[in-house]
Amino acid sequence: MVEAAGTPGGLVTLEEIEAAAERIEDTAFHTPLLPFPELSEEWGGEVRLKCESLQRSGSFKIRGALNFVSQLSREELARGVITYSSGNHAQALALAARLKGARAVVVMPTTAPDVKVDGARRLGAEVVFEGTTSLHRQIRAEAIAEKEGLVVVPPFDHPFIIAGQGTVGLEIAEDWPEVEVVLVPIGGGGLASGTAAALKSLIPDVRIVGVEAKGAPSMRSALDAGEPLTLDRIDTIADGIASVRVGDLTFLHARTHLDDVILVEDDAIREAASLLLSRRKLVVEYSGVVPVAALLSGALDGRGGKIVAVLSGGNQDSSALRDLVGYPS
Repeated sequence: MVEAAGTPGGLVTLEEIEAAAERIEDTAFHTPLLPFPELSEEWGGEVRLKCESLQRSGSFKIRGALNFVSQLSREELARGVITYSSGNHAQALALAARLKGARAVVVMPTTAPDVKVDGARRLGAEVVFEGTTSLHRQIRAEAIAEKEGLVVVPPFDHPFIIAGQGTVGLEIAEDWPEVEVVLVPIGGGGLASGTAAALKSLIPDVRIVGVEAKGAPSMRSALDAGEPLTLDRIDTIADGIASVRVGDLTFLHARTHLDDVILVEDDAIREAASLLLSRRKLVVEYSGVVPVAALLSGALDGRGGKIVAVLSGGNQDSSALRDLVGYPS
């Protein structure tokens, strides 16, 4: 059992999420919950989009990063911070550190999209490249942290991060308390963990469904096995959720709060990104569109109802955007 200091059974509480909301309210946006009439009609219910793609730094990640950095001491801030990330958490930590006047180092994969690398640098981070998987990046970041005395800010498996991401759930509950189903992307699991923890406290009957790429089913595999596993191989266009292993703490939250975790194919992911671009004029990265892909492909059981699809990020690479412009939708 994973234990997080000050929380029963290791689970992040509603009180911790509400405290995070107060810490970040002057910086992170309360993102809109937009209707999607065309998809609602096709689905036979009402679908709304939680647009974290419009969030500062381009994704939900600023919520957790800022909540973490805001709780560091002056001495820790003076030492600087480091993380390992496919890109969105890197940009979020860069922004959070800049706001606090701290040095930020981010370890990114050699395959990271230019839009995410350039974003991290633009926000003031020092970028180091290492390998292609989250484990490669983590090992390198921890080695640099030990050598240089930096504070490691994990991308998902920490109660401060989960509580920060949980503010997405608070906003959904505030804006649409009648919601019946919430679809949330899963990579490492921080967003799904926090969102579910908040919503299950505020709207107990809501159904929370995590969505992964079929080529990177880290949480689905963990739940099936009863414990986190390290995948031998991942293969998906959705780089931001291409995790080879979920966290111990995020697994605990998923096992406790999620009603299901479903998988979507890359073709459905590409179709969803194209649809959002052409019909709603929203630029959403492949990792962020998987909830819409679940609706389009039929991966979600049942029809109708009041559904929120969380669009987790908008940092789409320019080459992918060029492909989407000509993609049928």
